[in-house]
Amino acid sequence: MISPSERMIAEIDGAIGWMVFNNPARRNALSLDMWQAMPVILGHFERDPDVRVIVLKGAGDKAFISGADISQFEKQRSSADSIAQYDKIADGALAALQEVTKPTIAMIHGYCIGGGLGVALGCDLRIAADDARFGIPAARLGVGYRWGGVKKLVDLVGPAYAKEIFFTARHFTAPEAYDMGLINRALPAAELEPYVRSYCALMADNAPLTLEAVKGTIAEIAKPGAQIDRGRCEALVARCFTSQDYIEGRRAFMEKRKPVFAGK
Repeated sequence: MISPSERMIAEIDGAIGWMVFNNPARRNALSLDMWQAMPVILGHFERDPDVRVIVLKGAGDKAFISGADISQFEKQRSSADSIAQYDKIADGALAALQEVTKPTIAMIHGYCIGGGLGVALGCDLRIAADDARFGIPAARLGVGYRWGGVKKLVDLVGPAYAKEIFFTARHFTAPEAYDMGLINRALPAAELEPYVRSYCALMADNAPLTLEAVKGTIAEIAKPGAQIDRGRCEALVARCFTSQDYIEGRRAFMEKRKPVFAGK
């Protein structure tokens, strides 16, 4: 696959679709073309049946994503219209990440700051190296943080930690992030990629329709009560029980062998 931006790399390695933020000279800061490339790459991975898990990572060894590329703000976020257009593109990228039906993992090393943390929050799991640093410096830049981004953080870590992150604008260590529930795991840097690959292999062996159903149901549960689409949840479950994978799972269990799921 040819990436729509030289600052974004899309690779498929077995069951893993890797989306790499490739701007190491700026610690993988997000430029507008990188935001625009995200939905394109995610859509490609979504349509490829061989991709079972999607992993996001930063190029080099300094950062996952160090935030938005502030050097572009004077040109691209200096008027009401340009701010609205930029936010529309960034929101579309985050929505695409949120809506992809396959499991997503943010593999985090180095800096995961501002918009980078927003991208990580859009993933299902966040697995970090012990050298990772997290923060939202909005209060040091005078920018407002929109409702959706604040809600994601509050939903994950709770109001008190969310306030601490925003009010202090400081960097938090990986152990601090783990303690507040911001990340799922904190590992020695040398163990990060092997661990993520092993986790991907574990997920890839499971029934894709079951994972999709659980992910979709959890997304509905996270909505306000009046907005929950129970019909969608029921349809996702029904699809599992009418699938060839359900037959394969039963037969493999009875035959005491490892199931081979096809996502059908």
